[in-house]
Amino acid sequence: MKKAIPSFLVLVLALVAFVCLTWGFYYEWPDYVHMDYGFPLTWATHTYSTIIGPPAAPWQVDILALQIDLIFWLGLIVVVAFVGEMLKRSD
Repeated sequence: MKKAIPSFLVLVLALVAFVCLTWGFYYEWPDYVHMDYGFPLTWATHTYSTIIGPPAAPWQVDILALQIDLIFWLGLIVVVAFVGEMLKRSD
């Protein structure tokens, strides 16, 4: 049973990483309605409306923030898998 726990943790962390990268946070301010995507860094913003009317560019994507998010989450998955493998070998 101990050997299945690290694999389970990697799968759970992969699911958490997927949700954190794709989940949107909706902000409804009086003059700026938008949705931000990404955690811990916001890598995309979809603007629905502003005080001046329809926006000229409704999507703003920050490729560097997306790359940093991916490096963070995939690196965390690799670290957890490595630690899990070391724990398996120590038993």
